[in-house]
Amino acid sequence: MSDHDHSHSGGKTLLFALVFTTGFAAVEVFGGLIADSLALLSDAGHMLTDSLSLGIGAFAAWLAKKPASRQHSFGLKRAEILGALFNVLFMFGVIVFIAYEAIRRMADTPAVAGGMVLAIGGLGLLVNIVVAWVLMRGEQTINVRGALLHVMGDLLGSVAALVAGAVIYLDGPPIADPILSLFVSLLILVSAIRLLREVTHVLMEGVPKGIDAHEVGCALVRVDGVCAIHDMHIWSLSSNSQALVAHIDVEAMERWEEILPQLQTILRERFDIAHSTLQPEDAAIRHVCDADPYCGAGKVN
Repeated sequence: MSDHDHSHSGGKTLLFALVFTTGFAAVEVFGGLIADSLALLSDAGHMLTDSLSLGIGAFAAWLAKKPASRQHSFGLKRAEILGALFNVLFMFGVIVFIAYEAIRRMADTPAVAGGMVLAIGGLGLLVNIVVAWVLMRGEQTINVRGALLHVMGDLLGSVAALVAGAVIYLDGPPIADPILSLFVSLLILVSAIRLLREVTHVLMEGVPKGIDAHEVGCALVRVDGVCAIHDMHIWSLSSNSQALVAHIDVEAMERWEEILPQLQTILRERFDIAHSTLQPEDAAIRHVCDADPYCGAGKVN
């Protein structure tokens, strides 16, 4: 399946999840204000951050269908990364707000309508189960898998709201509401830190997760006629698109037309690297030495 097909299928799945999640987040905000429940409001905040994440993913999938231009030779794939950076900063803001409100309410815990919290928390759990099921049945791009991780966090947040409502409804201490709200904010913090690490890694042109640069070099140098690989760089264009550039030392330059398709097939099928720029160099002229990173590595005699 091409990048276009991946983005189209993943985009529809993310769009459905976005509408479903945002709609229920609005219900939780309304219920949280009526019931004066921070647990519901914090879970709504978690769902809204996930809605933003889903929206970014859907928008990125739409942008990924745009062709490359003179101004953007790779297209607009990186918009997803910039959107994710905005998303993670927004998530940190939500965490600070929830933590502040929870600590304030621990000192002066208001009365909470436990029955309403219990009902909306239960409905939220059902909504998150449906959204998770839809995402698991959709095309498993990195965007969709990331959204699924967020939804699983929402599931735990809904469970927290459900527990808070049950405790208060059964005449338990109202302080359970802000305590469980802190638990939800911790879930958001874990997601935010993970997302920030991924975004930073991409922006710093790091080797994509799941790809071993040494393994790539060894696989390429095993091709008959290849002596060594050097000046190799691998990076992410977006969450589901990787690129590679490398210099290839070959035994005979006249064999390059035969060698190039083999190298591209290995990169595409074994490492899911569709964008590659490979520059051939005459090994005899370059005087290939053992100091090269992949000189003879894994070479089949």
